[in-house]
Amino acid sequence: MDDCDDIVKEFLVESHENLDRLDRDLVELEKHPADREILASVFRTVHTIKGTSGFLGFGRLEAVTHVGESLLALLRDGELGLTPERTTALLAMVDAIRQMLATIQMSGQDGEDDYPALVANLTRLRETEPEIPGPEPQKAATDAETPVAGAKPDKAEQEGANNYSPVNNHPPIDSPAAAIEVPGAENRIQEAARESIRVDVGLLDKLMNLVGELVLARNQILQFTRTTEETNLVTTGQRLNLISTELQESVMKTRMQPIGSVWSRFPRTVRDVALACGKRVRIEMEGQETELDKTLIEAIKDPMTHLVRNAVDHGIEPASQREASGKGSEGLLKLRAYHEGGQVNIEISDDGAGLNLGRVVEKAVQKGLITSSQAARLTDREAANLIFMPGLSTAEKVTNVSGRGVGMDVVKTNIERIGGTVDVQSAAGRGTTVKVKIPLTLAIVPALIVTAAGQRFAIPQVSLLELVGLEGDEARKRVEVVQGAPVYRLRGSLLPLVRLRQALGIGDGAASSDGRLERVNIVVLQADGQRFGLLVDEISDTEEIVVKPLGKHFKDIGVFAGATIMGDGKVALILDVLSLAKHTRVVLEGRDRTTVEAAARHAPEVAGGSERRPLLLFQYGASGRMAIDLAAVARLEEFPLDSVEIAGNQEAVQYRGQIMPLVRLADILNTRHAPDGREGPLQVVVVHAAEGRNVGLVVDRILDIADESYALDRQTSYHGVLGSAVIQRRVTDVVDVAALIASAHPARQPEAYAS
Repeated sequence: MDDCDDIVKEFLVESHENLDRLDRDLVELEKHPADREILASVFRTVHTIKGTSGFLGFGRLEAVTHVGESLLALLRDGELGLTPERTTALLAMVDAIRQMLATIQMSGQDGEDDYPALVANLTRLRETEPEIPGPEPQKAATDAETPVAGAKPDKAEQEGANNYSPVNNHPPIDSPAAAIEVPGAENRIQEAARESIRVDVGLLDKLMNLVGELVLARNQILQFTRTTEETNLVTTGQRLNLISTELQESVMKTRMQPIGSVWSRFPRTVRDVALACGKRVRIEMEGQETELDKTLIEAIKDPMTHLVRNAVDHGIEPASQREASGKGSEGLLKLRAYHEGGQVNIEISDDGAGLNLGRVVEKAVQKGLITSSQAARLTDREAANLIFMPGLSTAEKVTNVSGRGVGMDVVKTNIERIGGTVDVQSAAGRGTTVKVKIPLTLAIVPALIVTAAGQRFAIPQVSLLELVGLEGDEARKRVEVVQGAPVYRLRGSLLPLVRLRQALGIGDGAASSDGRLERVNIVVLQADGQRFGLLVDEISDTEEIVVKPLGKHFKDIGVFAGATIMGDGKVALILDVLSLAKHTRVVLEGRDRTTVEAAARHAPEVAGGSERRPLLLFQYGASGRMAIDLAAVARLEEFPLDSVEIAGNQEAVQYRGQIMPLVRLADILNTRHAPDGREGPLQVVVVHAAEGRNVGLVVDRILDIADESYALDRQTSYHGVLGSAVIQRRVTDVVDVAALIASAHPARQPEAYAS
């Protein structure tokens, strides 16, 4: 009984592999119907499944495959030509076989469904006159190797498979179909069998767990050897480190699979979706040999399938539309995979019409996913990534392929759940590319160890950008507070900060006040394409950690991805960087990489009394200082000098699909400050005006952001300036935003831009 179970199990494994190959071969055969090698391979595969199913007593499976085999025999013999209808029917047979195999795996029987409609269709297509001439039969080296064209399969061919043993993995040698394969091939099959064996996945998982425990033991020994001067022990520890590292790499390789095992189904998927949508699409794949962990292979199957279906359905245009725009009638979908930076990079590209960003933003506003003011400040990249928001769909109607507004958000969630990222780039008329980055494995990962309130935490190195340390006066002054949020200016860009103590609610919150510290440690991280800094007490070192899953009682916390055991035997929690960013609203608040985005409104009338409002400080001329309300600032940008053009007797630049007028301070203030001699690109403060329009204020140098109380002296006001105030112990002129916009758009009244 056990031997029979083993045979059935072997049959199921091999049959599933054969079905994946059948999908590929049938789609390829439809493109090259004269390829007799592919046709012979398809016939042999179906013949093998039919013969073994009869031997094991799966009558219904044998009956379905027998009808398909009979049709394939006529195609092979040149009596019928391969048509799209026959290809579709054969692919439907593959689906039916796959369902019956699943039933066998669950119950040991091939089910109750005889698939009468499928059998009738295959029979009809077998008896129909050929619509397209098939390939001429080619005479083989001997008459015994290939049946004569037009001859019907004899009884030996139909029944000879009863002698087939699934262990040998080929039909009986006396079968005419097998004769093509066996002469001269048997030795190669035996060689391949000796070079590889099948191993149960559960055994590999257990082996991986044992290697993980070995890595933990190695870390403990290495930590101990750092505190001893015993030469022999240090040498032994180094040797153990070398061996365990090599063993770890070897065991991890046993779990690695080529991504082609997932991609093998996509030619069939592309064909089916294109047929349903009335399109012509071909698929190209590059880097199928790229390997990653089996766990991740399983995790990306569904997201990848959805991305491929979406590209064919939404991305690539119908043939008539492509021809009208000067493209070929056949669309191209390209898959590319490669290793980079310890990650697997996957690109799904199409040469379609590209995303209609205006339509995407419009739908997002209609659905209430973003506000109109937020929509006006979106970059092209941010607008494109709106497609990952739940409930967003630009499809005009719901079909059996898409249109319900679900799927892309699930893709993003599933990719991020395994520590990956997904991004989309699109160019109008040229197509769309979705880029997915995932780690090689989730079992053992390099991580940075940090400390907060005396507790250690691990940060996966894949999310780490850089480390910043501030001491003394820098530690007390360089970390500022803008609209209640701490920020740090990193190489001219404002970096939002998150205090790990406060985010996790541990330790004494008051003790983490940056003003009381002699040193500030900032871990610069990236989540969902946004950078932020994590304030920690101490930064230790990077080391490989073994990821242990959290118990079910801790999974709802959200900010932890797992746990690991450190070299001293204590447990350290692994931070989930994306969840931490969302928990602290770094991602949800939509802080830009260059500045902290504020509401799109302008400075109201400032009273003569004391004010406290975040201001952006900048320099004009050699010594002039000015400030503008940060709430009116959309972004900080730099433009090369040669990008400045003239539009309506006014300087302007092309900015996000619009013409943005530039306003130089010397023009609106009528000042005679000498320039400070700086050369290089223009530093521009982008001010959001109204109706989606922007104005660029050209400044000499962006200085800082101030959030302090100040008294505005209106006696010093003049055109373009509300007045002066002492800010950061320096006399500073405060810009009149309304006057600035009026200078850029003289045909409009300043009141039109008031909030």
